[in-house]
Amino acid sequence: MNIKGLAHIAIQAKDYPATIRFYIEALGFKRGHHWSLPSFQIKEASMLISPDGRTCLEVFDDDAVIPAQGKKARTEEEVAYGAMLHLAFYVEDVDKAFQTALAHGAKPYVEADNLTLGEPPLVIRNALVHSPNGEVIEFIQDVDFDIESHSSVK
Repeated sequence: MNIKGLAHIAIQAKDYPATIRFYIEALGFKRGHHWSLPSFQIKEASMLISPDGRTCLEVFDDDAVIPAQGKKARTEEEVAYGAMLHLAFYVEDVDKAFQTALAHGAKPYVEADNLTLGEPPLVIRNALVHSPNGEVIEFIQDVDFDIESHSSVK
């Protein structure tokens, strides 16, 4: 297979400057490049680079016409979604990431806690917020999900 990894996830921002600020100030991303593309009604777009230096988040203005799954919610109360359910970021400290996101305008969704998943049990620590733009963001401490390769249970 020629896949090297996840390049980026694209989101559409209701408030473009505020969304860019949140990902830079609260989550440590940096702006790698920005552009406009009138043929797709893109007034503003940016590729934000995560602290790992490789994974990116592409942010488009609210009026951009971009290929998307699902349908756009008409109001904040309406839930509309396609296959993507949330973004998850590995963090060193879930509690700190959760509090930092809240301090930058995110709303709490699931408080930081430890979860035990599956058999053999895999303990993870995570928390979830709603970003100021509405994405569900999960913070998860580094964990090796390839537990089946390291276990005699298959």
